[in-house]
Amino acid sequence: MQNATELVADLGRRARTASRLMARASTAAKNAALLALAGSIRAQAAALRAANALDLDAARAAGLDAAFVDRLALSDKVVEQMAASCEQVAALPDPIGAIDELRRRPSGIAVGRMRVPLGVFGMIYESRPNVTVEAASLAIKSGNAVILRGGSEAIHSNRALAALVADALRAAELPGDAVQLIPTTDRAAVGALITLPEYVDVIIPRGGKSLIARIAAEARVPVIKHLDGNCHVYVDDSCDLDMAVTVTDNAKTQRYSPCNAAESLLVADAVAADFLPRIGAVFAAKGVEMRCCARSRELLAAVPGARVTDAADADWDTEYLAPIISVKVVDGLDAAIEHINRHGSGHTDAIVTTDHRHAMRFLREVDSASVMVNASTRFSDGFEFGLGAEIGISTDKFHARGPVGLEGLTSQKWVVLGDGEIRR
Repeated sequence: MQNATELVADLGRRARTASRLMARASTAAKNAALLALAGSIRAQAAALRAANALDLDAARAAGLDAAFVDRLALSDKVVEQMAASCEQVAALPDPIGAIDELRRRPSGIAVGRMRVPLGVFGMIYESRPNVTVEAASLAIKSGNAVILRGGSEAIHSNRALAALVADALRAAELPGDAVQLIPTTDRAAVGALITLPEYVDVIIPRGGKSLIARIAAEARVPVIKHLDGNCHVYVDDSCDLDMAVTVTDNAKTQRYSPCNAAESLLVADAVAADFLPRIGAVFAAKGVEMRCCARSRELLAAVPGARVTDAADADWDTEYLAPIISVKVVDGLDAAIEHINRHGSGHTDAIVTTDHRHAMRFLREVDSASVMVNASTRFSDGFEFGLGAEIGISTDKFHARGPVGLEGLTSQKWVVLGDGEIRR
């Protein structure tokens, strides 16, 4: 019996071979595989739910919390969403082979850049089995091969989904090894996958901070990652207060658990007395705890039902993923930008302002993957950005930054078109 290291190395060799076949696959073949997968997911819905039931029973027996079990479940809605997402990816333009910025040089040659697949990427993720289909569909359309390592809690669900993906690839006459699931729950498999630069070109982790931190520290393969989503809303001294209340409320309370939910609210001193009691009343009604600086606590303490506490230094750096928000009154734009760049995680930050100059400075000077003007941080999402789908959100600065969709799974190479030119 193979140990985890041997198993993953074998998957890597097969993925590398498959990646070369995928790189030259036609758009029609890739789309055929995606549409076949969508059909299989719908046709095999009962079998998928049966496999998922094994994972759900084990999760409940292990005492995992209700939120975790909910993320693990393949409900009818989730099954249909998986099928529909495959169809949506099939409908996206194929980025592979596109040549950008083709320019004629004085020598007579034409120089441009062609978009090409990365090759093989490893996807490491927890709990949500629908990520198996998301990663597979984006790998197929972008002409890559992928090695999937889902969490042990979803092993039965992931195996069932991976089998459907392999069948769909073969039905389209594409290599079944283009999408492979590591079949073991042995944790040594993760260590093996992230230390195989000869077979794996990039690792994409999707999960908790401890998982991503471990992979970033130990990997010998480039990692597309984000550790935290400490997102800010800054309410400027020139703003529409009604808009500020609406945007801040949505950024924080539309959903608490995503990484693009606002965790910190900064308010210019000039509007704090007018704005904070209004947003405080909204947060009080929704049970949101506000961890405040001295000035914001003074203004919020009189709001009926407000849950107000003193902020500790650590609160400015914390991603809560819960109905908690840190609140600070700042002198103005300069102080807000300085605070965000010091305490933020480089994910998503927003300003609410009517001052165009302030908006442009915020866009230029805030060092984050997504920066927004008069819009909720919750829009930081591949679907909302028009990418069709995303495999994750990156706070790195190299290669991919922000929501990572099809283009984020590609690279570019220089191409030169000539007619016998020689350098003189």
